[in-house]
Amino acid sequence: MSMKYDLIGDIHGHADELEALLQHMGYSHVDGCYRHPERVVIFLGDFIDRGPKQRDVLRIVMAMVRQGGSLAVMGNHEFNALAFHTPHPTEKNQWLRPRTDKNIGQHTAFLLEYLDNDMAEELAGVLDFFHSLPLWLELDGLRAIHACWSPSHIEKLKSPILTGDMLLQACTEGSDAHSAIDALLNGTAHKLTDGRYFNDRRGDRRTDVRLKWWVKEDSRLCDVVMPPGTLDGSGVENHILKTADMLGYSNTQVPLFIGHYWMPGKSPPTLLTDNMACLDYSVVKDGKLVAYRWGGERVLTNSHFTYVG
Repeated sequence: MSMKYDLIGDIHGHADELEALLQHMGYSHVDGCYRHPERVVIFLGDFIDRGPKQRDVLRIVMAMVRQGGSLAVMGNHEFNALAFHTPHPTEKNQWLRPRTDKNIGQHTAFLLEYLDNDMAEELAGVLDFFHSLPLWLELDGLRAIHACWSPSHIEKLKSPILTGDMLLQACTEGSDAHSAIDALLNGTAHKLTDGRYFNDRRGDRRTDVRLKWWVKEDSRLCDVVMPPGTLDGSGVENHILKTADMLGYSNTQVPLFIGHYWMPGKSPPTLLTDNMACLDYSVVKDGKLVAYRWGGERVLTNSHFTYVG
């Protein structure tokens, strides 16, 4: 009999919603950890940044993972935090993730809770936890990854754990590790041409767009860009991406669960395909914290989504 899993999307420091969702699904706080008599949580990453209760989220998640009540994969925000707090081995007074105004701004909510002098030991423990998180999970009957299931990039990395100097390599543009981890944790990208650009939700200028990589057919760019509507008014909305440019996720493969993509928070959770679900419904932007209650089914169903918020 397959294990029963509850997969939870991006939390981003929203501890109240996390506790409400766990309680809603029948988890009880026992011996310092949320547990269920029959089910196990799989967290899809992005525990931190943006929200009001970073430490509370991590206390809950870390206790559940360490005591066997859940599994978890790394999100791009956990990866960025590791790089932000890791000194560069050869460049004096530099870190693997440069401490620019942009990068500090994205990480401010976390820094405000962890950078007091008396928090050094707790911060070290949190970073050790991030380092222990796998980039993907392949279990009996399902897969879980933060953003993109790319077999070629997974093969390049070999291991789902950041071993040895992989963190350094992943922060080195042009390396295989850099391109692989960027794809797995952020999704596949399409470079805009002719000097075109757009401003993302933070106001930063971007010259590439993330795609609905799971689509495998000729598509207008505006129909496969993430988040939807990103290119409205850009002049390239009707550019056609060919099937060969799209990664795809076959309906013959086991169910796949992802987060990351800021699905519309006011909309009801809806499957991407019969065997694929995104669980990030923008809790950080007045959306909701979403879970999928998986019981071994090969064909997923919208009725198994649940949420709070």
